[in-house]
Amino acid sequence: MKDRLENIILGNLLDNDEYFRKVLPFLKPEYFSSIHRILLNKIQAYSLKYNKAPTKQALAISIGEDRTVSEGELPALSEWLENNIVSTSDPQWLLDETEKYCKDKAIYNAIMEGIQIIDGKNRDLGPDALPDLLSKALQVGFDNNVGHDYSQNADKRYEFYHRLEEKMPFDLAMFNEITEGGLANKTLNVVLAGTGVGKSLFMCHMAANAVSQGKNVLYITLEMSEERIAERIDANLMNLPIGQLKDLSKQMFEDRISKINAKIQGRLIVKEYPTASAHSGHFKALINELKLKRNFAPDIIFIDYLNICSSSRFKSGSNQNSYTIIKSIAEELRGLAVEEDLPIVTATQTTRGGYNNSDVELTDTSESFGLPATADLMIALISTEELEKLGQIMVKQLKNRYSDITRNKRFMIGVDRSRMKLFDIEGDPQEGLVDSGNDTPVFDKSSFVLKGSYDEIKF
Repeated sequence: MKDRLENIILGNLLDNDEYFRKVLPFLKPEYFSSIHRILLNKIQAYSLKYNKAPTKQALAISIGEDRTVSEGELPALSEWLENNIVSTSDPQWLLDETEKYCKDKAIYNAIMEGIQIIDGKNRDLGPDALPDLLSKALQVGFDNNVGHDYSQNADKRYEFYHRLEEKMPFDLAMFNEITEGGLANKTLNVVLAGTGVGKSLFMCHMAANAVSQGKNVLYITLEMSEERIAERIDANLMNLPIGQLKDLSKQMFEDRISKINAKIQGRLIVKEYPTASAHSGHFKALINELKLKRNFAPDIIFIDYLNICSSSRFKSGSNQNSYTIIKSIAEELRGLAVEEDLPIVTATQTTRGGYNNSDVELTDTSESFGLPATADLMIALISTEELEKLGQIMVKQLKNRYSDITRNKRFMIGVDRSRMKLFDIEGDPQEGLVDSGNDTPVFDKSSFVLKGSYDEIKF
């Protein structure tokens, strides 16, 4: 039955031009065996050169000139060329069966490769790569959308321009400005900063804000414990210095938690993994487990932080350099964001050269420049002694697919590290910053006044 279907697929490639053009891009030689694989290779090579299917005569000549074809294979190939005449009156059936055949073969090949990995015969991939292999195999299918026709699809383009995109807004005005309203689904957003500048603070503040908006938040930590992350979010939501949390009596603590729960509709789950032990496959499994066990589906995911994740494609200790590993992790996390239809926020370290730099650049990204190449939004958090005294952090846009990166390239936000809070600064947040041609910031320490009061929230 399998040989018959392979004969039908390859025969129709030669006899049916419409089928040939729809199907050939999705066929892979590894889906076929013995002589059928040779035939497909020849058909694809001819198609690349002449942009059409070969005739049987052209195939026969190409096979006859190929010294890699063995003497034992030639009779079977000649018989196929002479006797295989296939046509079908039901083109949709043929397309459906071909798609099913390709998917079945992709799954079979993934399982066989998985067995090689389990047996230790694959030096580059470890067992952690199995979920990714099967996931890609299950995604095999015929996508007939071959692009946006500028003239014929103008109406769709107009609708796209006027469609309201679902976004996750910030509670910081300048971040809403540079992202045109917040973080979009299917995006990877990265915070770059040196040790101790505020990567985790930034993500904890954002997580607290998202929960306050009624969103479900999944916070994955590979650096700090679950309790430490929750402690920071407690300080933010309770509007209390983090050092005073331990001074609360149990009754006072429970009262504050009750008031928070009464105000917010979102849920927050914090999950800890050992450093460098978890990858996108683990995160996907966690999401499925949370849906099943707790009826929890996240609206946004925070991962603290990218560089200490592992890759699902490359096992630890493989012969891959840091550029490849970090780029792979970034691609896998962005793929998870697309698959789950939500934004992912993560962080990365600066290089040693960028640690004390008051004007961080993309090149200060540690370990791999492949990370900024993959991210949709990348910002740097910059702190100096002067800014620390003022209770401020400078934010610099490094990459932005949401809007024009030259607008508001740098701006200031206020920071209360004791309460793990960020806030807007009164007046024009860009006042005192000059983006000149040489891209050098100038600070005016008298230009910034803190906005608002933490006494506005009463417990």
